[in-house]
Amino acid sequence: MTTSESAILPTLVKNLINKGKIDLQTAQESIKNAIDVDTPIASYLVQRRIISQEELAMACSEVFGLSITDLDSINITDEVRQMLSLDQARKLQLLPLFHYGKSIHVAVADPHFLNNLDDIKFATGFVAEPIIVEYNKLQTVFRNNSLEGSETAERIGMTVSSSTAEKDLAISTYQIESDIEEEEESEDDTGIDITKFVDELLIHAVLKSVSDIHVEPYEKLLRVRYRIDGILQVVATPPKQITRKLIARIKVMSRLNTSERRVPQDGRIHFKLNNDRFIDLRVNTLPTLYGEKVVMRLLDASHALIGMEKLGFDKVQHKVLLDALNKPDGMILVTGPTGSGKTVTLYSGLNILNTSERNISTAEDPCEIQLLGVNQVNVNPKVGLTFASALKAFLRQDPDIIMVGEIRDIETSDIAIKAAQTGHLVLSTLHTNSAPETLTRLVNMGVKPFNIASTVHLIIAQRLARKLCSHCKSITEPGHTILQTLGFAEEEFDDLKIYEAIGCSECSDGYKGRVGIYQVMPISPLMGRMVMDGKNALDIAQQAKAEGIADLRESALQKVREGVTSLNELERITKD
Repeated sequence: MTTSESAILPTLVKNLINKGKIDLQTAQESIKNAIDVDTPIASYLVQRRIISQEELAMACSEVFGLSITDLDSINITDEVRQMLSLDQARKLQLLPLFHYGKSIHVAVADPHFLNNLDDIKFATGFVAEPIIVEYNKLQTVFRNNSLEGSETAERIGMTVSSSTAEKDLAISTYQIESDIEEEEESEDDTGIDITKFVDELLIHAVLKSVSDIHVEPYEKLLRVRYRIDGILQVVATPPKQITRKLIARIKVMSRLNTSERRVPQDGRIHFKLNNDRFIDLRVNTLPTLYGEKVVMRLLDASHALIGMEKLGFDKVQHKVLLDALNKPDGMILVTGPTGSGKTVTLYSGLNILNTSERNISTAEDPCEIQLLGVNQVNVNPKVGLTFASALKAFLRQDPDIIMVGEIRDIETSDIAIKAAQTGHLVLSTLHTNSAPETLTRLVNMGVKPFNIASTVHLIIAQRLARKLCSHCKSITEPGHTILQTLGFAEEEFDDLKIYEAIGCSECSDGYKGRVGIYQVMPISPLMGRMVMDGKNALDIAQQAKAEGIADLRESALQKVREGVTSLNELERITKD
């Protein structure tokens, strides 16, 4: 058994055990026998009829977060057949199904052969995206030396569903049955109520704590994906014929121009969930080759303002942040990539500061969360309302606290620095990978080192890690060499409990929710002196470590120790 196989297959087997498909003794015996006959465990279980091909497909979908399709319902075109010979496909145990853009979807039945995806990319030039199919059906194709489709050869008829969708989203049962020759704008007889479809899509997204909804038209496919805990998942593949009506309905709700399909548009939906609750969505449309793609971001203030103590700061980090927020002036910067939770951190801070005694103004692009008592401004460069011009206006509005959505240029940074030096607390964001890099980034933007040293009080670098599901997480025992390589100390090995994701009906692939991973770095006098002396980010990082400030990696390690997240998440969010 290869190293990569041993890392993947035990999780698959555990899933089957947890689902009651096999018992522990059978699983252990099967793994041993599979090794003896040099056969991947998944293939062995199906070949010996220990589990059914349907049970294997569902387990693979849940464990690896992949969609499932019925291989019998797909007609593989001549173009796709010519991309890879049947001999190559049989050898790789991966069957090309269809392609669009720079991607090619390939059928796989045994997760052992996911390791061969790079070979598909090398052979075809397309990025391979795997879809789970039933084992016997794939082997039948290889055995019959034929890539012909079934009796539905005149239709693409592909049924795609994710494990999440199968469990609790009725809309995922809609099948793609559009004729290859049929024009996208032609009338259809699907009988789908578009208004109801969109409403159910939004309601379900809120219930699943989705952050973004992607509606994506392709040549032969209309796909809907949710971003759950930072990971995109296919949840529905409605009929291709409804594309125009679906996009038009969303644009009407967003008050966008339904007749304009040539340029991107931005809008907003104020959606009523029930008599007591509304949800706001930021909507963007983008013209693509096969129609307009729509992305809707859910802006739920109730999720954003959950309280600073619940975001993931440890006790020391929490105190340092509260101390900085209680200062009457200076600057607090939050840094990290897009989608790392910077806005939530800033608004949680503003929520603490938001009292009747304070005048708070924000400049954002756009305002994602509405907060009662805060004067929020949407910047609009087209009419001259930039971050810099908004800041200038704020300074004439008797402010106590100012939030700038992002410092992007020297003009904005100079005005923000001036505000922080003249009795105002300024909060903002910057795009850098770590707290020390933020200081050198400001210098590179043209901010004078003295101004940085005298005004910036605190920098927070952050990421978001998926939280392990409390219902199904399971203790795993990685080797000491792996633990040491990841950064754990040898003396803690004996008492260390490491958990891994399993997957159950309560979660998404073994994870539920996210937690912040932070580097909270107050700017000490020595750090300020280093900035003025022109020291680089590495020098400042070494000083931060000497002062006992945990970097992102160390903070993530602590979340693993606490059983909050997994080693896989540790690697995913701190690999840079």
